[in-house]
Amino acid sequence: MAQGSGDQRAVGIADPEESSPNMIVYCKIEDIITKMQDDKTGGVPIRTVKSFLSKIPSVVTGTDIVQWLMKNLSIEDPVEAIHLGSLIAAQGYIFPISDHVLTMKDDGTFYRFQAPYFWPSNCWEPENTDYAIYLCKRTMQNKARLELADYEAENLARLQRAFARKWEFIFMQAEAQVKIDRKKDKTERKILDSQERAFWDVHRPVPGCVNTTEMDIRKCRRLKNPQKVKKSVYGVTDETQSQSPVHIPSQPIRKTTKDDIRKQITFLNAQIDRHCLKMSKVAESKEPSQQRVKRWGFSFDEILKDQVGRDQFLRFLESEFSSENLRFWLSVQDLKKQPLQDVAKRVEEIWQEFLAPGAPSAINLDSHSYEITSQNVKDGGRYTFEDAQEHIYKLMKSDSYARFLRSNAYQDLLLAKKKGKSLAGKRLTGLMQSS
Repeated sequence: MAQGSGDQRAVGIADPEESSPNMIVYCKIEDIITKMQDDKTGGVPIRTVKSFLSKIPSVVTGTDIVQWLMKNLSIEDPVEAIHLGSLIAAQGYIFPISDHVLTMKDDGTFYRFQAPYFWPSNCWEPENTDYAIYLCKRTMQNKARLELADYEAENLARLQRAFARKWEFIFMQAEAQVKIDRKKDKTERKILDSQERAFWDVHRPVPGCVNTTEMDIRKCRRLKNPQKVKKSVYGVTDETQSQSPVHIPSQPIRKTTKDDIRKQITFLNAQIDRHCLKMSKVAESKEPSQQRVKRWGFSFDEILKDQVGRDQFLRFLESEFSSENLRFWLSVQDLKKQPLQDVAKRVEEIWQEFLAPGAPSAINLDSHSYEITSQNVKDGGRYTFEDAQEHIYKLMKSDSYARFLRSNAYQDLLLAKKKGKSLAGKRLTGLMQSS
């Protein structure tokens, strides 16, 4: 066995799949990280690298880290040093600057050290509201390096649905932080952005990666009896049930009883009857605010659930002669709310308008969805067009919605709101000066 094996045990780094690495382990890792950054004692050389169009500040290479570990921890096998580096990276102490996957590579990949503020020894148990603020903030920063990955965009959409009642508060928090960040030095901001991203890569990792915190956005929503979290990343305190719970062991599965089913039916009926959102007078107006217009760009679901957003999107589709897609989707949504005695008639009307041979507003379905829908119509119900609706939804999301966000119609609406806000500010300033 290589000498390094004993040294790795001496370091005391736990496997990432263990439930909760203790504070002693964190202290030992942090001792290594501190020495690694100490220039006086032969630490890893941290430097600014010139790229084609810009400079990359405060980075080290994977090779530098692996060689330092082998030299200073007396590890003979490079594979073992890479494994040790990956275990440290999985805890977020070091991270690749251009990848969400926290692992170590023995090559020229650039890495950066995490700020002590974000070290795991601070006992972070961040809330989903913090994660929502972070993702929301990323959508406001027009930089290619800050664009959301696919899984992050899905998480943002999921969080918007979960926190619909308090989304305006989350949006305002994100907006305030963006304004503060813009006042910072450009180089400092670039480093801080990457460190914040790495923190969330630990606590809300890429699907399929090792989760060292045992926390996951979907798991958080499934777990019962949420506990009070210890800290909020952004200093936003909220002790409601929207917080992420502390991980608790799963309970033995109990068989569902008739009484459980009755309670569930009662709960679902109450959910159907109640109003999910209390709309403000501003939201009801036909002149959307700038924040409202911006939200349409967060996700396709955001524009579909907003009446004014749907109207704007419909006008855009009409200009492209493809409004039948949205009208079909809305008709199917309406069908699901119809009284049972009206369903069969409404199914036939939708079929004749959008899918029957020679339909006046024919939609473009793939053969598989069309065949399933044709069979479903023979015994029509509220969910007859489910496959067809899903196909049209994906078509609009991947094609029409992306073009809408790039269209002059949407961009002009954004600019108009900004211009209006600017003029209002100038008028207010003029009034204050005149008084």
